[in-house]
Amino acid sequence: MASSDGKPLPTPASAGAAGGTAPPGQPTTVASKVLDMGAAAMQSLRPVKQVKQHVCTLALYAHDPKRQVETHHYVSRLNQDFLQCAVYDSDRADARLIGVEYIVSRKIFESLPAEEQRLWHSHAHEIKSGLWTSPHVPTPLEKAELDHLATTFGKFWCTWQVDRGDRLPLGAPALMVSPQADPAATVRPDLVRKRDDRYGFSTEELRAARFDVEAPAEEHPGKADYWLRHRKGFAVDVVPHEMKRHAPFP
Repeated sequence: MASSDGKPLPTPASAGAAGGTAPPGQPTTVASKVLDMGAAAMQSLRPVKQVKQHVCTLALYAHDPKRQVETHHYVSRLNQDFLQCAVYDSDRADARLIGVEYIVSRKIFESLPAEEQRLWHSHAHEIKSGLWTSPHVPTPLEKAELDHLATTFGKFWCTWQVDRGDRLPLGAPALMVSPQADPAATVRPDLVRKRDDRYGFSTEELRAARFDVEAPAEEHPGKADYWLRHRKGFAVDVVPHEMKRHAPFP
């Protein structure tokens, strides 16, 4: 069965298939475009319109931290202690939705049972190192937000492993983790350089400018960043399971 740690069987949507990296399919018809325009004009789309920030950072696969991807988080804030992010592979109009990350305050994180905490990662290093950034947002404007985010924790599920070249979301979702100040969790310099060149800033300069961002005295409380301390990642295996039958099937 499918596993986030295994490569799916070859299909027309696998890496190397004809058609590049775009999902297989025909061009959008005029009728569909007209429907989309009409619906956009008549519907509220309230949840989508709550997205207020674009963040670019890098993430590592929990089961294989040497596999790393650039991610683009589109962030909405449900309250000061809870953010939810739709995660894309780029900021282009044709970006692919590759996952979702939930971000909680330390207060909420510490209320979680130990078994659940193992799935969450800290953000302190990611913030202070300059990897987490909001393109085009002036540094003074985001300072308060960075101080807050440095104390938060995230749970990030990747549903589309685009770094394999998959043209569709194949297999089981994969748990992702954040970069850390550890050789096993260091981001590849070429990924950082590529990101910096595209946006015209320097991660090194961002790191220097964030010297006064307050990091928690204990950056990995409870079971946070479990993989980092125990050198054991998590993979998701999809296995058959008996269905719960609340009534006899016809």
